[in-house]
Amino acid sequence: MAIPKITQDINSLPPEAQRQVADFVAFLQERYTSVPVKKTRRAKLIKEPFVGMWKDRLDMRDSTEWVRQARRAQWRNKA
Repeated sequence: MAIPKITQDINSLPPEAQRQVADFVAFLQERYTSVPVKKTRRAKLIKEPFVGMWKDRLDMRDSTEWVRQARRAQWRNKA
């Protein structure tokens, strides 16, 4: 659809409908402009030197199990 036709169609609507169109456009702008920000943050985070620093450690493949074992060892030392 061409921009002049869309503009003409919006202008032909009653004032309340024009406000609704403006609100919807604002909603779409907010929704679609926030997506690149998330990607940018992630891209910046991935470049940090600490990301992936334990990727080669076999004991860290299952982080949940690693935490369980670390806690068990810690609690055994306190008993």
